[in-house]
Amino acid sequence: MKVEDFLNAIGVDFYAGVPDSLLSPLCDFLYENYGVCGKHTVAANEGNAVALAAGHYIATGRPGLVYMQNSGIGNAINPLASLTNEKIYGITLFLVVGWRGEPGVHDEPQHLFQGEITVSLLELIGAEVMIVDKSTKPEDICAFIAENKDAAEKGRPLTFVVKKGALTYDIEPDYTVPGALTRERAIELVTEKLQGSAFVSTTGKASRELFEIRERRNESHRSDFLTVGSMGHASSIALEIAVERPDRRVVLIDGDGALVMHMGSLLPEAETSPANLIHVLINNGVHDSVGGMPTPAKGRNISEIAKACGIKNVMRAENEQELAARLDTIGGNLEGPVFLEIMTASGARKDLGRPTTTPKDNIDNFTAFLREK
Repeated sequence: MKVEDFLNAIGVDFYAGVPDSLLSPLCDFLYENYGVCGKHTVAANEGNAVALAAGHYIATGRPGLVYMQNSGIGNAINPLASLTNEKIYGITLFLVVGWRGEPGVHDEPQHLFQGEITVSLLELIGAEVMIVDKSTKPEDICAFIAENKDAAEKGRPLTFVVKKGALTYDIEPDYTVPGALTRERAIELVTEKLQGSAFVSTTGKASRELFEIRERRNESHRSDFLTVGSMGHASSIALEIAVERPDRRVVLIDGDGALVMHMGSLLPEAETSPANLIHVLINNGVHDSVGGMPTPAKGRNISEIAKACGIKNVMRAENEQELAARLDTIGGNLEGPVFLEIMTASGARKDLGRPTTTPKDNIDNFTAFLREK
């Protein structure tokens, strides 16, 4: 079904969400037609998107549409259960959820359990659910909405769980952020200059690139923890590892989309202030792993935010030469915590692979590395 027909059948005038690769046609349409302000907001996280739709409804009396990958349902549960539900304010809204890890469809390990529980989890929080696949027609969408009109008006979100390939859109917007320094090259330099550290990498292409850099160099993966799920939480994982193992330098390789999702984590990082923590933020201004739509960090100086939060040493690098110099300073036993923002171009190699080891192998090898004297 063409995404234009899908949205016309739903009939709303406000959209908010977090991008998803399965929902790329929807994301591309919204960006191409509305940009990222006014009728459409790329939210910090999925709960934020639900709250934006709630605000739209309170101000106008009209429902909004919230889109997300199913991995983001957890972030949305709090406002859906304690704000918009029929037992509280009864706010009308629509959800569009990309179904990663759909049972019977091959996917990455972090999506498998989430895929199994997606429909039951949505129903548990009171959603009325319709599965959208390649055979779904606009009139099916209209019929579902009409049948569940009363439920929607009481605050039970009408939810469309979208299978891979169900929606189409003919235009591919240009999300490119130019620059000479790529994320992969930045990670190469970070791992070269800070070798011997324990590395924690964030969800998405950063972890995939870290894995392939080790393969290319014939290096062990034992020092790397690849946070394949739980977007935005690698920083808290790294923080507590640094606290528990003050004898180890811990390097977090973070992304702007992930940091924005749970930016409040910078405050406990500053409060706890482990001297062995290096927080490396790779800021390319886009959600690179799920289609390339801009993040709310695009054009922002996140290092200034880190400084305002009270992190001890804050740096920024805008090219390879600056990055090498900053890393030399850090490698000279600069006391942490250190926050290093690296500005890079968007995009990744088209032949970028995925880790060939299992998450269980990863955690077993990494914990063994941490416990070595």
